[in-house]
Amino acid sequence: MQGGSTQCGVVAVLGAPNAGKSTLVNQLVGQKVAITSAKAQTTRARMLGIALFGQVQMILVDTPGIFEPKRRLDRAMVSAAWEGAQSADAILLLVDPIKQRRHELIPLIEALENRPEKKILVLNKVDKAKKEPLLALAEELSQRVAFDQIFFVSALSGDGVPEMKEFLAKSMPAGPWMYPEDQVSDASERLLAAEVTREQLYAQLHEELPYDAAVRPESYTVRPDGSVEVRQQIVIARDSQKPIVLGKGGQRIKAIGEAARTELAEILGVKVHLFLHVKVSEGWSDDKEVFEEMGLDWVK
Repeated sequence: MQGGSTQCGVVAVLGAPNAGKSTLVNQLVGQKVAITSAKAQTTRARMLGIALFGQVQMILVDTPGIFEPKRRLDRAMVSAAWEGAQSADAILLLVDPIKQRRHELIPLIEALENRPEKKILVLNKVDKAKKEPLLALAEELSQRVAFDQIFFVSALSGDGVPEMKEFLAKSMPAGPWMYPEDQVSDASERLLAAEVTREQLYAQLHEELPYDAAVRPESYTVRPDGSVEVRQQIVIARDSQKPIVLGKGGQRIKAIGEAARTELAEILGVKVHLFLHVKVSEGWSDDKEVFEEMGLDWVK
């Protein structure tokens, strides 16, 4: 599609934790490139999605939710979020009007007030939110920041997303595309595979497993028959968490592995052999190597 005049730009997707950023990025791209979870702060590194609209390519920086950092992992995530906004042509602020998380939303609004980029306010979950409070929130936030446009969408169903995508496309500067037409993400398959497993970890264990769990990619090998062999380590902080992840007779980890393998095979379009094992590492969140494997910078 690179005939004639093309446009290409970067859109940073910001918001409080669990506002629906990953779901929105997946919706804009048209397929899954970022993991989603009901658990807050599931996005750790800046995963990129690449969306096309006619002659326009939009590089979507799906940043971790901005929140008050307490641990090193938190600080690294917040640092990654702001880095994602540094070189953007537009900043999209996604707000959950139901939960709001005002203690995290207001500092974010304050930080955006004087930024030079084109700013778009997107109020999510319009299919669930009541109309009057929704409009009142839009009015309040637009008095704080001079948003170039406001959209009301449902990231889950896609309502309102095409109109927003068209506006974003028109906002992108002229220039050559940064990625091939068929590329939807810059995440390595090795990292994407770890993210898929981590999503299943959260989806299947819900509140049983605390946030301090990681999936470390150990190896990613293409076999002679074209299938992929993936080996990963589920890292947990305490011995007491091991039976939770393994489940009775190893049933839980088997189910997590099966679901992750099926989804990964669908994304990659090849057969996947996935091997998981659990490791207890009390200080993993202070391990520089683990951070780098998750695509995060080491923040002191």
